[in-house]
Amino acid sequence: MKPKIIIFDFDGTLGDTRHNIILTLQATMRDRGLELRSEEECAATIGLTLLDSFRTMYPSMSDEDAEACVKHYRDIFYRSIEESIPQLFPGVAPTLERLRDMGVVMSIASSRSSPSLLLFIKSMGVADYFSLVLGSDSVENHKPHPEPVLKTLEKLLFKPSEAIVVGDMPVDIVMARNASVRSVGVSYGNATREELIAAGADYVIDNFAELLDIIK
Repeated sequence: MKPKIIIFDFDGTLGDTRHNIILTLQATMRDRGLELRSEEECAATIGLTLLDSFRTMYPSMSDEDAEACVKHYRDIFYRSIEESIPQLFPGVAPTLERLRDMGVVMSIASSRSSPSLLLFIKSMGVADYFSLVLGSDSVENHKPHPEPVLKTLEKLLFKPSEAIVVGDMPVDIVMARNASVRSVGVSYGNATREELIAAGADYVIDNFAELLDIIK
């Protein structure tokens, strides 16, 4: 069934933010004297909130130290934010335009904080496509909890059966499943096709424009 609403992840799905996230995570680790985590270890936490990213990479870290890492990360990030505006992945802009022309409602549910998320989508020229944008500070429970999806559906007056979630990480897929919503994994982001399938994705696509073939 053609969805009436598509709920998108942002990082690794719409915007290519991997490089900047990893660099900023590793800069935070160096500045705070932490054991450096690899690019792969950092990338595996994309899709989580920053607090959960640091807790995942440093399981014995105290809540106080994890919160200090988040603050330090954001200090670094906002000092150079104008140079950190990501590029849209290939095919995103024309596909969003086509979806809007088809009458599909679109929203974003991201683990990124709202200030940078809103700045990014405005700077990238795609803000007007989305009827609702939820950042990490818009919900109490984060991915893979279903709250971002359920809150979106409640606000925009849709049923789970009318929705699809599109994301690049297993947490996006599990969030959708927990909300009884179908999901599309994108393999060009920060997780592999195999990881997305293992998480329960209903579909996996290799480029954004393939989304049109699924929702016709």
